[in-house]
Formats: sequence, C-alpha cells, structure tokens
Amino acid sequence: MELRRLRDKEIKLLQDFLYEAIFIPEGAEPPAREIIYLPELKIYYENFGTGKADYCIVADDGSRVIGAVWTRIMNDYGHVDDDTPSFAISLYKEYRGQGIGTRMMNEMLALLKEKGYKQASLAVQKANYAVRMYEKAGFKTVDENEEEYIMVCVL
Repeated sequence: MELRRLRDKEIKLLQDFLYEAIFIPEGAEPPAREIIYLPELKIYYENFGTGKADYCIVADDGSRVIGAVWTRIMNDYGHVDDDTPSFAISLYKEYRGQGIGTRMMNEMLALLKEKGYKQASLAVQKANYAVRMYEKAGFKTVDENEEEYIMVCVL
C-alpha cells in the first residue's frame, strides 16, 4: 500500500470519499448519495486544486485508491480562521481499523508543516470512533456544539 499525492485525473474521487466520510450513527439509514451536492458539502471538492491549501494524499493498494485525506481553507464545519486548512479524511469501510488513516493523517500533517502552516482543523461528530485517532494524531478540542467537536492540531 502506497501513500501518494492525488493525480489531477483523480480529483472526482473526492466526491466518493466525501460520501464515505459522512458519519452514520449505529442503526441510522445512510443518506442519499445526492447529499454531496449540497452547497455546504460541495465546498470540500468543488474546484479542488485551485486553493493555496488544496492538498490531497491518497492510499493506493496497487489496484485502486482506497482512501484519501485532503485539506483546503474553506468555511466548513471545522473552520477556525482563514489561515488554517480544514481536514477531510476517508477510507473505504473494508480498510478501516488497519492504521491506514493514521498514516495518511500523519503524512498530511507533515506536508502542511513543510508548507509553513501553523495548524490544521477539523470537525468530527462526537459519536464518531475516529475522535480517538484525531486525538492520537495531536488534535485537541477547541470548541464544540451539540453534535460535533471542533479540533485543532498545532503543527
């Protein structure tokens, strides 16, 4: 399994991984795939590659891309300021729990630090098992609402 940068011809994959990233609580029905076309979700992929903090690292198992972590500065759920890239991360279900997400996160945090960013942010649902992975990667809760934690990792 190789971690590498997203290729231009693969940008459309971000739509698939955005849908995969939607946390579905136990027993809840997954939303319709069309949810990714809502304005508040389109900002995660629309015109990706044109912003200064648009970076994406993918996990490639040799036959296909199985996961992605990407950042951009956007007014999303995890937005803390206009200088902090927000994280999105997703793996296909069958690859979760194997350390791939942690490897992708660490690689992206190193890239952002190399590019001169001081911190990165994300929003995560409180019930999402990934909260522990984010904490292990160095993210700390800086705010919260009824459903989500807003987390920041100082680089």
